[in-house]
This record gives sequence, structure tokens and C-alpha cells, in this order.
Amino acid sequence: MLFVCSMNSVRSPMAAALARKAFPGRIIARSVGVNGGKADSFVHEVMEEVGVDMSVHTPHILDELVANHFDLVVTLSDDAPGAVARKDLEAGAIEHWQVEDPSIVEGNRDLVSEAYRNLRDTLERRVRERLEPLVSGGSQSR
Repeated sequence: MLFVCSMNSVRSPMAAALARKAFPGRIIARSVGVNGGKADSFVHEVMEEVGVDMSVHTPHILDELVANHFDLVVTLSDDAPGAVARKDLEAGAIEHWQVEDPSIVEGNRDLVSEAYRNLRDTLERRVRERLEPLVSGGSQSR
């Protein structure tokens, strides 16, 4: 499966890492961005809180993909659906999950960290809800 967001620095790498954590050895989850980004320290911080090491994540862009077939593609930013359509990926299903971008939150460190935690928790719930039927042998369609 593939998760796609704007810069592959917050939403899509978090979702892919949470999918791998939730279903170890049962799915292959990758992530890319529409454009290039850089690693985000808040992502590292909030993912470590749930036992996920993001220090090895390097942002990648959609145009770098070698594979073009995925059972499921999930877009996580407003610019991702159009970019995925232009890339002409072969996908069993393409879905858009409307989630907040915590990197635009302004305020003190605690407020920003809380926005990242909220995203993490939302993605973890959505990943489990969506993928559990697939890895349990259920239907792919939704």
C-alpha cells in the first residue's frame, strides 16, 4: 500500500509507519510526497512516544516511485489526489483521508506537539479500521 501527502515529512510517513507497526509482516506500506520535504522533528518526537523510530525516514517524492501497482493508495493532503491521478498508478483502490496538517499549527511547543499527537492518534485509528479487514481476509472494497 502507498500513503501520499504533500511533502512526505509528516502525514504519509506517520501513516505508513503506523500501518507497519499495527500489522508487522502482514503488509508492505510505503509513503511518498507530491513534492520534496525534509524530516520533521515533531514527527520523530510523537512517534517515539508510541515506540516507532522515525529517525531512518528520508522523504521521497511520487516521481521517484519504481513500483506502479498498489493494492491501496491513500492520499492525505489536498494536492495528493490529483498528483496520484497524473502518475497513473495501478491501484486496487484509491482513497482520500481528510486529516489535519499539524505543521501549520502556530503556538507554543506544547500546542504544536498536541496537534502532532492528535494526527498520530487519528491515523492510527484510521489505519487499524481500514486495514484490519484486509489483513484478516475480508473485502478490499469500502
